[in-house]
Amino acid sequence: MTLAEQIGALRRTLYRLLTRRLSVRSRRPLTQLLAVKFIAVRGVRTQAELAERLLVDAPAVSRLVDRLEEDGLVKRCAGEDRRCVKLQATDAGRVAMEALEEATLSIDEEAARCLTEVELVELKRLLDKLQDGLSQVAAQPEGEPQS
Repeated sequence: MTLAEQIGALRRTLYRLLTRRLSVRSRRPLTQLLAVKFIAVRGVRTQAELAERLLVDAPAVSRLVDRLEEDGLVKRCAGEDRRCVKLQATDAGRVAMEALEEATLSIDEEAARCLTEVELVELKRLLDKLQDGLSQVAAQPEGEPQS
């Protein structure tokens, strides 16, 4: 299995675990809670940024934000100009996001049972390094030589 396949398989496993853990804590789908988290914690402010983080297209994120706004979890605020709308999590959104935080912490505890503390620290370091390196590659225009 290639590294990309292994990471993809791990992502799918984590998604299934998170979905299962959330089903007992919240009625909200994982994608909604991730969107609120990206807005509240990670500083995502526009629908375009949110679409990129969630790996969905613009129409899908627009419908998602409509739903989150309708449910009172996020609000749209005026941006720098009339073409741009800024997203902001509400207090209700932060409360809803707590279910995601609990579920991710429980999965971290499961991971700690699979690896030693030293292995976890090293895994996190390596994942950060890989993320940084691949982010740089992804930011380069196609066909441009890597430095």
